[in-house]
Amino acid sequence: MNRRIFFLTAVLLSATFAAVAPALAQYSAVAADPAPDRAYPAAMQSFQLPSHGALLNAFAYIAAGAGPHPTVILLHGFPGNERNLDLAQSIRRAGWNALYFDYRGSWGSPGAFSFTHCIEDTDAAIAYLRDPVHAAALRADRNTIVLAGHSMGGFMALQAGARDAGIKAVITISAADLGASRLQTIPAGKRDLAVNKLASLLAAEGMAPLSGTTAVSLASEVFSNAAQWNFASLAPLLATRPLVLITSDDGWSAANDALAAAVTRLGGQKVKAIHMPTDHAYSDHRLALQQAVLDSLAHLSQK
Repeated sequence: MNRRIFFLTAVLLSATFAAVAPALAQYSAVAADPAPDRAYPAAMQSFQLPSHGALLNAFAYIAAGAGPHPTVILLHGFPGNERNLDLAQSIRRAGWNALYFDYRGSWGSPGAFSFTHCIEDTDAAIAYLRDPVHAAALRADRNTIVLAGHSMGGFMALQAGARDAGIKAVITISAADLGASRLQTIPAGKRDLAVNKLASLLAAEGMAPLSGTTAVSLASEVFSNAAQWNFASLAPLLATRPLVLITSDDGWSAANDALAAAVTRLGGQKVKAIHMPTDHAYSDHRLALQQAVLDSLAHLSQK
């Protein structure tokens, strides 16, 4: 190989590697541990997160390096049996912090559980990260916060992300539309029957980890707030930032696809919809789920 051909080959290989390097780095975060940082090692820190007079059980996976690190707030679903902590670990290996907490009245956090309280608790977690003292303790970038939520947690991520323009992106995993349009069309005479039916579905999901509430009170709360909780009402507020909607074969795809379409119609140019042929817990797509989330975070990091 003459010197000119060698030089051109080296340039092409270099350009190719530069193009795929971010993707390779994200794949590595799923498959392998990063090199240790002795000065600023990866860590886990538990703490209590204040929200409306209650101290919520919380912890953060802190990425290696001095930081400050961008942070994902990971929001669990109802009641929270799947916590997606494998996802949190991959997020940390990719260089992001991951903050997890249990809403009021769930999994030992004090207070009464309600969907309204979950919305408030999500806002409290954002405020906690933006506090300079807390951000410094977690080596967190208080200006780069992404919300990622599963099922009910996806609903919480959309609610908080829509209202808070400072949130950099919203990532949902089978987000549950608690304000589904069909709830608003049920005649008043059939409302009690519908509430009881929804309460039965909530009870089947599992009420044992929750305190200060009942399945009927939660179902009634959903019907009372259906108009303002509807996904469609959030679309105008979500059109300005990256929105990643991951769905599965669990019955929530239509609501998420409709939200993606509504945001796009309103001028949103950073909407990505990803469908995976699996169940609500992504039981046989855990690595694919991690890869999809990390790819989205890598795209944010390159901006």
